[in-house]
Amino acid sequence: MKEVVLHVYDVTNSDSEKTNNTIIQINRIFKDRIGLGGIFHSAVQVYGEDEWSFGFCETGSGVFSCPVGKNPMYTYRESIVLGETECGIAAVNRILRELSREWPGHSYDLLSRNCNHFCDVLCERLGVPKLPGWVNRFANTGDTAVVVAESTAVKFRQAKTEIVNASRVAYRFMAGLASKNQASPESPGNNQNRGSPTFQGAWFKNIISAGAKPSSSESTPSHSQDADDGTPLRRQSSTEHSTHL
Repeated sequence: MKEVVLHVYDVTNSDSEKTNNTIIQINRIFKDRIGLGGIFHSAVQVYGEDEWSFGFCETGSGVFSCPVGKNPMYTYRESIVLGETECGIAAVNRILRELSREWPGHSYDLLSRNCNHFCDVLCERLGVPKLPGWVNRFANTGDTAVVVAESTAVKFRQAKTEIVNASRVAYRFMAGLASKNQASPESPGNNQNRGSPTFQGAWFKNIISAGAKPSSSESTPSHSQDADDGTPLRRQSSTEHSTHL
């Protein structure tokens, strides 16, 4: 039996300090204060001192590793023990090789195939519980709508002042993104109805994409986890840019 640990980061990979601060405030209010969720990157550690996750790259596998808690793109938040796996190290390496083929970098999608979805699949293969719901809740607008409907009245009363202030900051930021998106006909924000439930998911997607750089395909190999069949797994370099979530 080997312990499986989830490592969670605040997504602060924008070149804009204002964007990063807004995301941190959203996470502080909506996760820490009222327990709904936030905008997070996650990675799984099992055997060794590396954590495994998934992100965008133009070619090759999107599966990569980096030292635990040291992803240079994000702000480390916390670790959560998910359970213990019965898989030995050879079985874990085999699972990672399989996933590296099943999760190419170009298939990354913020709302339907992000790092948190990858970690869920990895945990399932390892036989441990999936991620807590709050880690990836804002990538699923349907889930968000249900949770908000069930808990808003009580929890918002408990944090009324902070919620109002955070909402004002978020709305101003959202309005600024919307005005910028109007200049681009291909912007994902242009076809969203602000009054519809789906706008919430698009808003968070715009927050991440504004100012964030796509990852390069450059990486350094993780020698301790190299595939037996020659399929390379990659380790994120300290200079790699990404839009991983």
